Amino acid sequence: MVASNDIGDPAQPWHTPRGSRRSRSLNSSMQRTLPALVSGFGLRSADAVNSPTPTMIRRARPVVNRTIVALSPVPRGTTISPVHERRGVRGEWVHGRGVGPSATIIYYLHGSGFVVCSPRTHRGLVSRLSTLTGMPAFSLDYRLGPEYRFPTAGDDAIAGYRWLLDRGYSPNQIVIAGDSAGGHMALDLLAYNHAQGLGQPRAMVLFSPLSDPTFELSLARQRGGHRDPLIDARLGANVIRMYLGDVAADDPRLHIDLSADMDLPATLIQAGSLEVMADDARDIHRRITDAGGSCELQIWPDQTHVFQMFPLFGPEAARALRAAASFVSDQFDRSRVTDSR
Repeated sequence: MVASNDIGDPAQPWHTPRGSRRSRSLNSSMQRTLPALVSGFGLRSADAVNSPTPTMIRRARPVVNRTIVALSPVPRGTTISPVHERRGVRGEWVHGRGVGPSATIIYYLHGSGFVVCSPRTHRGLVSRLSTLTGMPAFSLDYRLGPEYRFPTAGDDAIAGYRWLLDRGYSPNQIVIAGDSAGGHMALDLLAYNHAQGLGQPRAMVLFSPLSDPTFELSLARQRGGHRDPLIDARLGANVIRMYLGDVAADDPRLHIDLSADMDLPATLIQAGSLEVMADDARDIHRRITDAGGSCELQIWPDQTHVFQMFPLFGPEAARALRAAASFVSDQFDRSRVTDSR
């Protein structure tokens, strides 16, 4: 079991008392300019936050996706191999620069609020993670709301994992990684594996993960005076509600139970201190450790939601990905030591 790094290890980059000057400056700028961006979608800020509609989501989706692609460039040398099986799994294999075939892989579940983004928006992030780990990554293209309702995204994540197993990868050759909503999908997959007797992945890496799809943790954090420069918790809650539909509050796939008999993979969680889902990250860390799992939590000062995705925003993005790659490498190094005994 690894303790939380909310306070921090002085030898580690997330221990610094403040974020970089560049990231702090951008945080201030984003708080001023986001209302103008919302207006650029043809929406009033109050409408977008308090009463988003499926039409608003469909109108905003391409703009949001193009903006993310522009701010999260794909490194040169990245190789993409699309996967689109008829009536089956969709996604893409991402090989970062210099990464060839490998027995070990990353299974990536992108964030989305369950309504936006795709493997294309996250290609830059996944490519950088692939390069740093030396592993190819399969990035899943799952179905989004509001066109598709809960638990469609989770079902697609399960299908993607089974697809990888069917292609000869064993669970201990797979690292599951994801951000935001992808974090909730990863936990759902672990619960499914346990229920079905499937092996768990070797390790798990979560960036700004969502623990509670009702968004109550984020709403409480915002009511307490913690405001994310990028995301209004009220908007997040209302958008995700369109995906959840009329799901029962006690649905076990909504609030996922983690137990000591689940053989949970060693986990790294990274989140920003300013972000809307910081308490979700802390909640997942607590639940994994309470279940006897090994989990490291890194809270990076002055960083926002999925800051790892945006290297132009500050040096913390690259530093965090290097820390994630080091964590992944450690899990396989430990495995080799264990296997050789």
